[in-house]
Amino acid sequence: MATSANFGNMFSMGGASLFLPFLPMLPDQVLLTNLLTDLPEMTIPTDSVDKELGEKPRRWDIKFIQDFMATFGLLSSMFDYLRFGVLLFLLHAQPVLFRTAWFVESVLSASLIVLVIRTRKPFLKSTPSKYLFAATMLIALATIALPSTPLSKFFEFRPLPIWLLLTIAMIVVLYVIAAEITKALFYRKRD
Repeated sequence: MATSANFGNMFSMGGASLFLPFLPMLPDQVLLTNLLTDLPEMTIPTDSVDKELGEKPRRWDIKFIQDFMATFGLLSSMFDYLRFGVLLFLLHAQPVLFRTAWFVESVLSASLIVLVIRTRKPFLKSTPSKYLFAATMLIALATIALPSTPLSKFFEFRPLPIWLLLTIAMIVVLYVIAAEITKALFYRKRD
């Protein structure tokens, strides 16, 4: 899961750097993004595996891991570029607003997508552990609140207007739906 997210973020960051007149995210913001998205993933050992996946031993499949990383990393980047387009061309966001919005959306989408790709089943039909779910929700709330706290000055964030938070929420919902469809197609191709 982390490999696909990291691949997607680096692909997006590299692409954005080619056409933006400013850094898309500052180094400390990248590190904070990685820290916050890693926290819920640390609870994955408490998660239960879908019953059918535990019925027989399985070998590591490097080709599967590469395909998974590329598929979901590129999907993540597609939504990053969608967000960049909205921020730059529709909202004409200045660097601080752009970085804050990308940070919030990036952490939210990376945290929530774990709930989708942790299972082969539709994510609403496979309940995550209470620890994974709680950690994901706590990180989501902390991420939304962070730009409005005194820490925002340290990370060079600014509070986001409600309409921008709603725009981010719409993009995250579209991303979750697209990931669920992509997951179904990905596993159908492998079966």
